[in-house]
Amino acid sequence: MAQVIESVDVEVPVTTAYNQWTQFEDFPKFLDFVEAITQSDATHTHWRVKIGGAEREFDAEITEQHPDERIAWNSTGGDENQAGVVTFHKLSDMTSRVTVQLDWQPTGALEKLGALVGIDNHAIKKDMNNFKKLVEDKGEPSGAWRGDVSN
Repeated sequence: MAQVIESVDVEVPVTTAYNQWTQFEDFPKFLDFVEAITQSDATHTHWRVKIGGAEREFDAEITEQHPDERIAWNSTGGDENQAGVVTFHKLSDMTSRVTVQLDWQPTGALEKLGALVGIDNHAIKKDMNNFKKLVEDKGEPSGAWRGDVSN
């Protein structure tokens, strides 16, 4: 499995960063590879992504979610085998650190080569900076889901 861990400090309170991250259908605004996400209930999403020019779809389940702290997920079916966690850390009243860890199984020669030479790390770092810009420019989240999920 390939793994990427990236962090970004954002100039918003931790609650603002967390609340914006819970708006999965907004992910195409900052994740370049995401075409669309549909959330069917509190813990299930359907993803349509474009990776290396190939369109793929998969379902994911939120396995753990604690407001202002963390969200963890696993893919449950489809074209991708991945799992991840995003954590939120209060650095000050107006500054937060958002850290993403993503583990996935690259398929095909292009994805395996990309993982080997760090293209994935670069892409996730860019996406984290896109999130920073989105949440700082807006100042307020576009919504929030503050439920707690434990498995």
